[in-house]
Parts: sequence; C-alpha cells; structure tokens
Amino acid sequence: MVAKKGGNRGEDAEDELKREPLQAILLADSFATKFRPITLERPKVLLPLVNVPMIDYTLAWLESAGVEEVFVFCCAHSKQVIDYLKNSKWFGQPNFAVSTIESHDSISAGDALRLIYERHVINGDFILVTGDTVSNMPLIQALKEHKERRRKDNNAVMTIVIKQSKPSSITNQSRLGTEELFMAIDPGTKQLLYYEDKADDRKGTISLDKGLLMDNASISLHNDKQDCYIDICSPEVLSLFTDNFDYQHLRRHFVKGLLVDDIMGYKIFTHEIHASYAARIDNYRSYDTISKDIIQRWTYPLVPDVQFFGNCASKLERRGMYRASEVGLSRSAQIGPFTVIGNGTSIGSNTEISDSVVGEDCVIGSNVSIEGCYIWNNVTIENGCKLRHAIVCDGVIMKSGAVLEPGAVLSFKVVVGQQFIVPAYSKVSLLQQPVIKDSDEELEYDDNSSGIIGIPSISSTPEKLNDQFGTKLSDSQRRAGSEVGDGGVGFIWSLGEGGHEEEWRHSVAPIPADKLIEIIRTATDELEISNQDGNFLPPSGELEPDSVDNDSDEDARDDYSYFEKEVEATFLRAVHENVKEDHIILEVNALRLSYNLTSTDCASALFYSMMKLASDTPHDTPGELVKNVATVITKWKQLLKDYLSSIDEEIEVILKFEELCLESTKEYTPLFVQVLHLLYDQDVIQEKAILDWASEKEEAEESDKLFLKQAEKFIQWLNEASEEED
Repeated sequence: MVAKKGGNRGEDAEDELKREPLQAILLADSFATKFRPITLERPKVLLPLVNVPMIDYTLAWLESAGVEEVFVFCCAHSKQVIDYLKNSKWFGQPNFAVSTIESHDSISAGDALRLIYERHVINGDFILVTGDTVSNMPLIQALKEHKERRRKDNNAVMTIVIKQSKPSSITNQSRLGTEELFMAIDPGTKQLLYYEDKADDRKGTISLDKGLLMDNASISLHNDKQDCYIDICSPEVLSLFTDNFDYQHLRRHFVKGLLVDDIMGYKIFTHEIHASYAARIDNYRSYDTISKDIIQRWTYPLVPDVQFFGNCASKLERRGMYRASEVGLSRSAQIGPFTVIGNGTSIGSNTEISDSVVGEDCVIGSNVSIEGCYIWNNVTIENGCKLRHAIVCDGVIMKSGAVLEPGAVLSFKVVVGQQFIVPAYSKVSLLQQPVIKDSDEELEYDDNSSGIIGIPSISSTPEKLNDQFGTKLSDSQRRAGSEVGDGGVGFIWSLGEGGHEEEWRHSVAPIPADKLIEIIRTATDELEISNQDGNFLPPSGELEPDSVDNDSDEDARDDYSYFEKEVEATFLRAVHENVKEDHIILEVNALRLSYNLTSTDCASALFYSMMKLASDTPHDTPGELVKNVATVITKWKQLLKDYLSSIDEEIEVILKFEELCLESTKEYTPLFVQVLHLLYDQDVIQEKAILDWASEKEEAEESDKLFLKQAEKFIQWLNEASEEED
C-alpha cells in the first residue's frame, strides 16, 4: 500500500516532534557574581537548592519534558561538574543521554556555543538552558509553535520563554531580585521587537527607535514579564555565533544584535507560560525566592517529598514542614512552617527553626534561633547562636553565642568565634578578597580570568594547613581569626562598588523597612516611555487600543497565591517573635505594593493566616477549635481591623471565610455561624456587613447558599435587633 502525500499539517507537526530526537545544551557554570564568595570553591550549579544540587533540578526537568540528549558544557570548575555527573545516576539512563563538553578557554556563552558548533553534535532544533534553571513546564506546545513558525519563515530562529512577573513598584525589580525588564512584543505574532533588561539612567525611562513604531501596526510594551532563560533554538543560532565573534552574552549581545540587524532579517519570538513554573537563579534573592517556591510546591513534582535524581525524599508534615527519616530532634525543639530538615541532622533542646532549610549531617545545639536561613551540609551551630536570613555553607562552625545578622553569607569551613556578631550583608570566606575586579558586563562564566586567579581554593580548615593544591596557608590566612572573633577563622569581605544599596537588593534578607520608606518617598508617580525624537508615549505603555494585553485570571490568581503565602509567613513570624503590629503593617504594605494588590487583599490574606494559625494549633474537638479562633482573633483583631475601612472589605472577609470552609480548611464548615458570631462580638465584622452579605446571597444560586442557610437564625436575630433600634 502506498502512503498518500500531504495529510493534516497539525498531525505532521506532532509526528515530527515525536520522530526527531530532542537535544538540549546545558551551560553548566554560568557567570553569577552575586554568588561570590561561595562560588570561589564550587560551581554554582552544584550548590544545594533545598538540599539538592541545582543542576539536578534542571536535568530532571529536561528528562521529564522529553529531551533525549543533553550536552553539558563545562568551563570553570569543569572537573568538579564532570566528576559529579559521572558519580550521579544521570549517566547511563535509558532514553536520556547526558554527555559533557569541557573547555578551559571559553569565557562567555558565545565562546561555548561556537565550540559546540565546531563539534557538530547538534542535529536540529535544540533547547538552550543554564544549569541553574528550575522548571516544570511542558515543552511540546512551545516546540510546536517554534516549528510551525520555522516552516513559514526560515528567519524565525529562536523562541524565548517568558512568564508574568509583576515588578515591585517600589524597588523597580522583580521578585527574583533582577532589574525591571522592558519588552516590546507584536501582540498578534508574539515576535520580540525590543528587549532591555536595564533602563536608561533616567529613572523608569526607555527609548524606542521611531522606525520600530512605523514598521509595526501595533506593539505591546511590557515591564511585567520575566525572562525564564529557556530558549528553543534552530541550528542557525550556533552558526550566527560563529559568524559574529562579538556576540558574547546571550541577551545583551545576541538577542539585541538580532533585533537591530536589518540586513539578515532574523527573528525572535516569545512563548508565555501561565500555569507552569520556570525561573533562573542568578543572585541570592532569586535563590531564596525559588527555594520558597519549591517548599511551597509551585514546582511540583520537583518538591522535597517526591523522589527524583539527586534528592532524598522527605516526609511532608503539617504547616509545610519537611523532615527526613533520620533526624535527631529534641522534644522541646520547635520546627516552624515552611522548613526542611535534612537527613542525619540533630537539633538540641529549646531550639527554634522556622522558614529555613537545614542540610544533612548538621549539629545544631540548644537555645538556637534560626529564621529564614539556608544551612548547608555538615554545619555545626553551638548553643545560644542566633541566625536571621543568612546563608551558611558546608563545614561552617559557629561557636556558642555567635550571631548572624540578616544578609550574611558564611563560605565553606569558616569558623565564627564565640559571641561574635557577623554584621548584616557581610560575606566571610577563608580566602582573602581578590584585588582584581571582574568584568561583569562582558562575561557570562567564571574562569581563570575572572579576577580570582592565583588564589587557592581551601579544601580543609586551617588546622590541617594544606589546600587542594598542596600549598600551605600564608601567615595572614592563619591570622584571619582576628576578623571573626575569638577562635574564629575567616576574612570579612568588603562590600562591592554598590555598597549596601546593591546588597539589600540581592540578599536573602527582606528589604529593610527604612529602605522601603526611603524609596517610597522618592518614587516617581508614573513611567514615561519616549521615542528617540523625545516624544512621550502614554504611561500605559500601549501603542494601540486594540493591542491591550490583559493579564489572565490565572495569572492574577497566581499572584494572589504568592502574596497570601508571604503574608502568612510574615504573620507567623510575628506570632512567634512578638513583633509589633506597626512592623507587621509595614511589611504587609510593602508586599501589597510589590504585588500591586489592594487593602482588601491584605485583609483577606491576614484573615486566612489567622484562621490557619487557629486550625494548626492543637485541638481535639470542634469546641476547642472555636476557642483557638477566639484566642487568635482577640489578640490580633486590631491588626485585621486596620485593613477593614469599609463595609465592602468586611464582606470580602466573610466571602474569604466561605472559601476557606469549602476548600482549604473544611473542618470550619460546621462552625461557620459560630465563628461569624465571634467576629461580630469582637467588633471585627459589623452588623451591616453581615446583613448586606446575606442580602447578596439571596440572589445567588441555591448551591451557593449553604452558609446563608446555616446562618438563618443569626441573620433573623440581627434583623430583629436592627428593627428594635429603629
């Protein structure tokens, strides 16, 4: 039988996707100066992310997305990366081939891709990604769109993945700590027309070539998109790097170069994801943000309690706490919400840990307080230490009474002396700070020319004296203890050129309240966008009324979910530490501005947090649960009332309670009326709000009147009381 030519074009596209082996290039050691000094001694991609090396998340995603062959390009620290992969389970997997390409001469992404082109290992379209990327997105739709465009236009050489990520209106940066990204996209074809990841010196101002405006019927301007650094590329991308040796950086050189090249006519398109997750770690704040996303399960199935390559599955317990099977935990120790405890770790009496990740084989003493920290493996923290929003690398020893202030980073095997206070945003390493500056704007990979040449990497504590190169420590290195207290060992690095202004933007610590206040006072009221002739476009950023790109409902729900979880974490920290209400309000307001939400959203999120706290507090009967609610509301009602300035906002709280009863905390369902009555008695919800809510519910469908029917007698009592007053 002879097969007919032609056929359904869509089916052909899917058949081709299935038939053609999918390849990927993984750039293993991307250049990220924000991770120094911890990257001095270890490739960033091998640093633990919720107790799993970053590269394992990237490889696990590529395998799950249908990639069959991955070429891992290694430059700086190449031996460590290659040794890790050889000793892992990634080598020898059926239908998923992982091989390495090593180079000691490449100092940029451009050099890496030129070398790969010379090896002739890429046979067709491929995925380009860095080894610090976490994602769960399916690739099939993005690949299909890319290939369909390629059939119609051979110049469509790249598709970049983007995602909604509302930047902070206060700090002009994304939740990942990156600069505000400006993009111009054709709303019809999704072609990328303009890309700028750093605005002009004039605050919030960008310039557009008037030719761009003349050549395109409509343009959508965005400053609310996140570049996921996941690219679908045609083979021409590799040859373009070979033909243009000035292309070094993927975005600043290659993407921008193609966008302004009128001769060759190559085009870049975008693929926006909504329900899926994708993000890249390139500073401490993104490390912190993505870690929290993993713990809060936005990256499912790449979460701590699901087994995948490189991780030791932990058990998920109440309030988002994960604990490995072999953990020594004192009965009086308190482990708070959104915390991960690794295997072989022991925790002493009266120690409190919350919103933190603790690695494997750590020894944590008694009366230790840890909040918002990342404690890696084999760390010893002696009695009475306090750590807040800090990173502690492998092998560190903190002697009794030592304190880590927010934003501090302790590099490998540092020893902090007794009672010593490590200042906020300090970085402490066994290595002295290099004198030579890095060319951060040009390079994309750590290498021997990156400003750390000639500085040995310490593989042991000073007591053993020998480093991995067999060189003895200098006298100055032996005397390093004077910088970190009595019995301590380590050098405190001075701040970079940006000083504290740069550090707080990229730290794991929350942005300081005084800094937020300062920014709010100096913030401009609107964003102005001009073309090169100096004419100003509308602040909305839309050039055509018909090209308005509205946010999807799904994106809005995602934003609110993130906001709600952060408000809950803020509230729980306040509960455990007796934080003043004024400080909570300041933090919640900062979150509200960051997510561009309303006072009503704050009230709903705080009410949800209070009800969750009551349900998570031990209770055996419904009556005890109501008592828990009464205790929480009595103590925190004024905080909630600060966000209830109108009857409409009070009604929203009642609707939020309905949602909570039906979805997340169903044990409240039979207690709806009792809790509503409690809110009324405590003057949190006024009589008018309850009656207006009941009136609105009368118009609803029968299926939506469950709680109205439960509250009939209470509503009747309120109506009668109201009539008597009249």
